Amino acid sequence: MLNLKDFRTLRSEEEYKAALAEVRPYFENEPDEGSDAAAHFDALVLLIEQYEAKHYPIAAASPIEVIKSVMAANNYTRADLIGVIGSKARAADLLNGKREINLDQIRKLSREWNIPAGSLIGEISA
Repeated sequence: MLNLKDFRTLRSEEEYKAALAEVRPYFENEPDEGSDAAAHFDALVLLIEQYEAKHYPIAAASPIEVIKSVMAANNYTRADLIGVIGSKARAADLLNGKREINLDQIRKLSREWNIPAGSLIGEISA
């Protein structure tokens, strides 16, 4: 049986690196579901994720950054964006940060470019 008393949060960069080294083989040889090895793998992943969230936080991308990333990844042009949004001026204002993305644009981009709507919802700037 897995001894959970041995598990605790990672407290240093050295422990973090050791956990990374220990979890690496599991990615090459995934343990059987329900096994002690699988429980060990899951526990290590959770500890690593917790440490990374605290020490290496990743800021959420703005809706404009998401759109630009999707455009770059798919070789979409401004003309492609205009084709979805329907207006050259709106597309330009959106890409230049002069205009917030609106609900209609979120729906269109989500549907046409298969972007999760949640990634296009950002904080409203005041």
